[in-house]
Amino acid sequence: MPRGAERLLEVLAAHDVEVVFGLPGVHNLAIWEALQRNPGIRMIGVRHEQTAVYAADGYARATGKLGVAVVTTGPGAANTLGATGEAWASGSPVLVIATDIPSTLRRPGVHRGVLHETRDQKAMFASVTKASFDVPSAQQLGAHTDKAVRQALRSPHGPVYLGVPTDFLSAEAPHHTVTKIEPAHTTVDLTEAVQLVAESSRPLIWAGGGAARSGAGTAVSALAAKLQAPIITTYGARGLTDSPHVVRGPVHAPPVGKLWDDADLVIAIGTDFDGMMTQNWLQPRPRALLAVNIDKAEANKNYPADVTLEGDAATVTAALAAEVTSKQAGVDLAAVGTEVRALAEADSPEAVKLLQALEGTDATIVADMCIPGYWIGGFHHVTRPRGLAYPVGWGTLGFGFPAAIGAAVHHRTIAVVGDGGFLFACGDLATAKQEGLPLTIVLVDDGGYGMLRYDQQIANHTISGVDLTRPDFAKLAESFGIPAVTLTGFDDLRTALSAAKGPNMIVVNASLKPPITTSPRWYRKTTT
Repeated sequence: MPRGAERLLEVLAAHDVEVVFGLPGVHNLAIWEALQRNPGIRMIGVRHEQTAVYAADGYARATGKLGVAVVTTGPGAANTLGATGEAWASGSPVLVIATDIPSTLRRPGVHRGVLHETRDQKAMFASVTKASFDVPSAQQLGAHTDKAVRQALRSPHGPVYLGVPTDFLSAEAPHHTVTKIEPAHTTVDLTEAVQLVAESSRPLIWAGGGAARSGAGTAVSALAAKLQAPIITTYGARGLTDSPHVVRGPVHAPPVGKLWDDADLVIAIGTDFDGMMTQNWLQPRPRALLAVNIDKAEANKNYPADVTLEGDAATVTAALAAEVTSKQAGVDLAAVGTEVRALAEADSPEAVKLLQALEGTDATIVADMCIPGYWIGGFHHVTRPRGLAYPVGWGTLGFGFPAAIGAAVHHRTIAVVGDGGFLFACGDLATAKQEGLPLTIVLVDDGGYGMLRYDQQIANHTISGVDLTRPDFAKLAESFGIPAVTLTGFDDLRTALSAAKGPNMIVVNASLKPPITTSPRWYRKTTT
């Protein structure tokens, strides 16, 4: 009978897992050995456990598939928590598989001093996962792996922890037939919703990450076309659709915020109206609100809806689009877009050069929690679903580069990072080189933590802790065998990107002003 490690991989493969990210440790070596005998699953070895989960998250965001991270016991598992929290806050389907100490050495509630032992490893993950499971026996390893995968992939998506005592990996484990996730068949009563839409004259669609994860782009486009309604996309829904009704600019820009203020009905699809998008709920509650969401409580926790349609965003929105009555156009969105771009150009010509360099790219863009990333998240026009990954769930600095490693497994990727955040995981330059990933790193070097420096400046505080000693980043990349160029400003970035063949690095020495999407510059703070 095959051993537990083989059964674990067998279940993952049955759920169409093609790649896992991980770091070997003394307790999980059986999995690595089993991977050598399972050519259907590619193992990408990273240089830190947190990176493994970021990469799995980036892969999940770029593909919509399950991202899998395999790490070792105790400190290895603990190292993943920051990245797991980002996956949880952003609704990414990620499975974190961590080994635990041998079951034969465990005494419940007692720390005996076994290598890598914790009193309760699963408990560490309770607040940053959708669900957590410990495998109770080798005989149940296949069933628990199957259950963990299905939990991560079932809407609403989220990360799941699976703890496997190391001795179960080498024990005999029986076959388990997996249960595939079936598409949701949602039937809802649309009567009240259709009536609410009929009574409106200026409807607005607000599409969130749940709409993106359900693949609701076509349905949202159809609804917008019928209602002639503007579509505001959240950070998690950028690229949901390239419909002409998509507003080109963030709701933090006054011309876009005015669309919200003027609307007599907001149709919220797959969103919970988080604080980052609503300027900490300084946006007034809509005159009328229709919510489409897989989870009724999530839909209503910040702005209570007049009508809630509970179900899959794509299915319910398509049904709604088929039932509502067509309306006449009421908003000149081209003019709104022009006004937003003029505001950006007046605010930061250098940031606009960055945006222009990225226009028209077919690469997946992964932006870190840094000033260039804030500009991209707010103002870059994404033209395809899953074309942008941006860590506003938890706001975890250091996400950009390792998440881009995961995204690059699927598609050519551009990681836009700052000098501070890149140093969190710079060792994974080795991973990018070893795997030959089609990844371009655009590293904007402003001498440290630029956003925090700005926070101190506007508060008239002493500048402290934010100016960093940095390496020569181009030479650092080259020491890993990765070609690099250095630019002053963004004038030549587009040319450099067109010539890039990954893995490679483009270092841009530049300092940008934070955009109006950052909390110190939220306009509703001064107008509300």
